[in-house]
Amino acid sequence: MTFAISGKTAIVTGGANGIGLAIGRHFIAKGANVMFADMDEDSLAKELGPNEEGNAYRYFAGDLREKLTLANLLSATLDAFDSVDILINASRQIIAADPLNADDDAVEAMLQQNLLASLRLSQLVAKRMIKQANGSGEGSAGAIVNLSCIAARRTSPELLAYSVSTAALDQMTRSLAVALAPHRIRVNGLAFGSVMSNSLMDTLRDHTDYRGEIEKHTPLGRIAAPTELTHAAQYLASEASAFMTGQIMTVDGGRTLIDPVSAPAH
Repeated sequence: MTFAISGKTAIVTGGANGIGLAIGRHFIAKGANVMFADMDEDSLAKELGPNEEGNAYRYFAGDLREKLTLANLLSATLDAFDSVDILINASRQIIAADPLNADDDAVEAMLQQNLLASLRLSQLVAKRMIKQANGSGEGSAGAIVNLSCIAARRTSPELLAYSVSTAALDQMTRSLAVALAPHRIRVNGLAFGSVMSNSLMDTLRDHTDYRGEIEKHTPLGRIAAPTELTHAAQYLASEASAFMTGQIMTVDGGRTLIDPVSAPAH
């Protein structure tokens, strides 16, 4: 088995910053073609430069909660690279809310952003992967990797909406894995602990004491850089994990091995 992804085409959502950007750049370095997708077109342009034909990457800006945007994203990918072999669902949002406020719509918003957008894009991309396979019975027809979080298994009441959406994403991963296995498409999740994403940087600016709490309750004693998830994502996208589907790989510095704490689980 090989970790190689050279020549493959990947769509990476949430690609304008943080974990999505790091994974996309890593995939390019390993020889893959990458379509970065994000709502923030300015950040895409700033981070990636000219969006020109002939590059090993392109980028697409749009609201992934809209079905038409998802269809246009897939079309743009096929126009640029002719196929799609890997989908990395890394687009996510975190909203803190009062768990006892019945008028708060954070759960609905998080399910729309963190679950349904990934589900609908996965469905579209899977259909294309099945069509590309064209009846061939050899090897993998595609790989889908959903970026999850240990918040799916850890309780922070103010992050109830985010936790519910990530738990739902994990179950979506398992369900799609079973549904797509006969088509040789593998679906796995990558659940991370405290990674220095944009959302965590914002949290640490507002709550300076959180860094110490996170480090104290993480056995490896630090917050990870986004680049520390890239090789795990490559493994799940490559033939090295050819017999692995429906699994949630955890990369959290040991955080879930100890008692829950009040520090934010992201």
